[in-house]
Amino acid sequence: MVNDIIADSITRIRNASIRGQEVTKLLYSKIVEAIVKILQEKGYIESYKVVEEGNKKFINVVLKYEEAGKKKRPVINEIKRISKPGRRIYKGKDEIKRFKNGYGTIIVSTSKGVLPNDEAYRLGVGGEVLCSVW
Repeated sequence: MVNDIIADSITRIRNASIRGQEVTKLLYSKIVEAIVKILQEKGYIESYKVVEEGNKKFINVVLKYEEAGKKKRPVINEIKRISKPGRRIYKGKDEIKRFKNGYGTIIVSTSKGVLPNDEAYRLGVGGEVLCSVW
């Protein structure tokens, strides 16, 4: 049993991109689906699809790579869990601004739902900082 499904999903995405895999399978939850949706909107992954196998749901994530000569380089340089079950990290609306000079994204769980940092800043809401991607 997985205690932190967000950390598990982030680790699966990180490991799959390092290994150069095209697709990875994540355990389903609404918050993981919201995170994956943001990753797709921001261009870090190609696509995702929710599938059912028996009585369990999974999210199949198609990872995105850049062509660098003969090699393919993952678009995700780093994806990291920030707020953990043992240490929650919250940021106010003024503390959520740009990350990595606009090249990265922070995913925040707010009262308006799970949002990227730029949208949370625009809406003027803060919340729990789930993860960072660049």
